[in-house]
Formats: sequence, C-alpha cells, structure tokens
Amino acid sequence: MNKNRLEAFSDGVLAIIITIMVLEIKIPHSSNIQDLLQIFPTFISYLISFIYVGIYWNNHHHLIHTLHKVTGPVMWANLHLLFWLSLIPFASGWIGENHYKPYPTMLYGVMLLMAAVAYFILQGIIIKVEGKSSKLKQAVGNDWKGKVSVVCYFFAVCTSLKWPWIAQIIYVIVAIMWLLPDRRIEKFMQSQ
Repeated sequence: MNKNRLEAFSDGVLAIIITIMVLEIKIPHSSNIQDLLQIFPTFISYLISFIYVGIYWNNHHHLIHTLHKVTGPVMWANLHLLFWLSLIPFASGWIGENHYKPYPTMLYGVMLLMAAVAYFILQGIIIKVEGKSSKLKQAVGNDWKGKVSVVCYFFAVCTSLKWPWIAQIIYVIVAIMWLLPDRRIEKFMQSQ
C-alpha cells in the first residue's frame, strides 16, 4: 500500500469524526438566549474535542511523511488509532450533555488515554519498520511529550470520579501542550 493512500483514508475518517461531532450540537428551537446557553457545555466539549482531532490530524500527517514502507502492522496500528479517535464524538457528546459529571469525564479521559497509547504504538511500529536510524526515531528522540501525555491522562482518569474538574483541567493542559504541531519531525525532515 502507498503511504498516500493510508494518509487519505485517515484524513477521511478524521473529517467524518469532526462532522459527526458538530451534528451532535442541537440547534435551539427558539430564539431565546436561554436555550442557546443550555447548549454551551456541549459547544465547549465540541471545541476541545475539535482541537484534539486537529492535533491528531496534524501530528499524524507529520508521522506518515516519515514513512517509506507501509506494512500490515502499520495499517493495523493506524486502524487502532482511528478506532479510539472515532469514539471522540460519543465521549464528547456525553460529557457535554451531562455538564462534565464524573463518569462522562472519566470516559472522555479513557478515550484520550487510549488514543495516546494507540498513537505511541503506531509511532513505535513505524520506527521498528523504518529502523532505529529512521527519520522518525531521530526526530522524536525519547518522545517526552508523548510519555508525559499518557501519564497525565492516566492521572486524570484516576481523579475524574472524585474531582472531575481536575481531570478536565488536565485534558485542557495536555491539549495546550500539543496545540502547536510537533515541530521535531518537521524540522528534521527539512534538514534532510
């Protein structure tokens, strides 16, 4: 398989995820501002989830561009990542509809944790396929941001039932940490 085909498929899935998320925002049936304010939590969860999908889309783009050979394990690892990302609309909708209660907050964190683990696995498989001296391995080094993200998500999930607001703050902090694209890969690719 060509890496462009893998990237195009992934881009299509991510576009569908964003479309599904926006369709979850219910349009108020009246022109009353109070009805609009009632959907504000859903809008905020959509905004944060949109940012997360954008982060994954951007970093996935850079990740795939380091790839020279698409193998079965790469395709399955990519599907694994897309599976967890495809749950974003459900988790985002549930947390928004229930005004950030503990269980929806925990589920949102589990989904973020599993997506981060899946990305880490995909990255590791690409490094294995491309070799220890691959562009990706040289660019990401020990991948401290990826490891810190997984630890943060795990901590957030553990705290979400007792202190959901702490978990939610962690989700926002990790998103801010990743908001800028991972320039390590981009810089390394330009220097080659």
